[in-house]
Amino acid sequence: MSRAPQWDLARLVYEPMTPADLAEVVALEQSVYPHPWSRANFADSLKNGYQAWVLRDQARQLLGYFLVLAVVDEAHLLNVAVAAPWQGKGLGRFLLNQSVACARGLGMESMLLEVRPSNERALAIYRRYGFTEIGRRKGYYPAANGTREDAIVMRIAL
Repeated sequence: MSRAPQWDLARLVYEPMTPADLAEVVALEQSVYPHPWSRANFADSLKNGYQAWVLRDQARQLLGYFLVLAVVDEAHLLNVAVAAPWQGKGLGRFLLNQSVACARGLGMESMLLEVRPSNERALAIYRRYGFTEIGRRKGYYPAANGTREDAIVMRIAL
């Protein structure tokens, strides 16, 4: 049974990410990830024309974002995040829907992503959405105490 969202989509603002969003995006990123992207990672993504979108409430508070890289016929979901107070309310699924719609709109045939095995919540969301594991990248992510964590590579046909 699906849980009803606790937000009103008509009252949310979904728009392209711009350089003016970067301070808030980086702050959100740092608040939800133990090994966050840097401001330069986001700035480079915008500079290189990646699909980058933000989701805000009526008061313009940043709720979440995603970035997608399109290569030939395959999209790569590079980053997606929802602010901690809004997690578990359906916004992650909304952003996932939007990222897939973005990729389809660009003519992509599939979407890839990498996720940490320790990110069980994200793994569950991706699996429910229809992503399947197609491989692992050993030691892909930085982890605690100078160690590395594998990445689970997942794919969905669009």
